[in-house]
Amino acid sequence: MEDARASRRRRWITVVVLALALYVIVRAANTSQGDSSAPAPTDTPAPPPTADATTRSAPPSAASAAAPSASTKTSSPYDPADYASPVRSRARQTGVDARLLMAILYNEAYKPHAPSLERAWQKLKPDAAFGIANMHRATFDEVKKGRDFAHRSWEELPDDRDLAIEVEAWYLHDLAAALPATWSAPYSEDELLALGYNTGTGNMLAFARGVTPGSQARSYLDKLRANWAKAARAVGEG
Repeated sequence: MEDARASRRRRWITVVVLALALYVIVRAANTSQGDSSAPAPTDTPAPPPTADATTRSAPPSAASAAAPSASTKTSSPYDPADYASPVRSRARQTGVDARLLMAILYNEAYKPHAPSLERAWQKLKPDAAFGIANMHRATFDEVKKGRDFAHRSWEELPDDRDLAIEVEAWYLHDLAAALPATWSAPYSEDELLALGYNTGTGNMLAFARGVTPGSQARSYLDKLRANWAKAARAVGEG
C-alpha cells in the first residue's frame, strides 16, 4: 500500500514538472523553422537597424573549419553570451555575421534548454525542436548533408551546444545563398536571414519580394531587433 502511494506521488511530480515546462514554452513559443504558412498582411514593419536594406552585404571571408568543442553538459542557468567563442568561430567558418548567430540564440532562449527537459518535452511533442538554436530534425538532416558533421545525429543537439551553433551557422549560410542579389523589401540581409530561420526559405524569399510577414514572423523580427545590441556586446562588436 505504501509502495502504491509512493508510486502515485512520483507520477504526479512528473506530471507537474512537465506541465510547468509546457507552460513556459507555450507562453513564449515562437517555433523556429516551423511557420510555413503564407505570411499574413499587416502594417509596414519598422526600418531595419542596419543600413542598405536592399542590397546584400558581402559576407566575411570564411576561415578554416573550427574544431568542435567538447559537449557542454551543465545544470547552471543558460546564457547565450557564455557561448560567444564558438559563435565567433562558427561565424568565421561559415561567413555569417556573429551578431546574427548570437541574436538568434537570444531569440531561441525562450524555453528551458536543459537536456533532460528537452527530451521530456519531445516525448510529448515528437516534432519539437532540439538544442539551444531550436533546430528541427528535418532541417538538421538537410543542413548536415555533405558537411563534416554529416555523421552526427539530431538527438545529440541537447548535449552538444557547439554542434547546435555549428548547424545554426550553416543553415544561415544556406539561407544566405538562396537570397537574390537585391530585394525590394525594407529589410537588411541579417533580418531576412532571421526571418528565414524562423519561417523557412520560401517565406524568406516572399518577404524579400515585399510580402508582409505574419504576426509570428513580425514578433520574431521584433525580438531580433531588441536583442541586436546585446548580441553585439556578447560577441565583442558592441
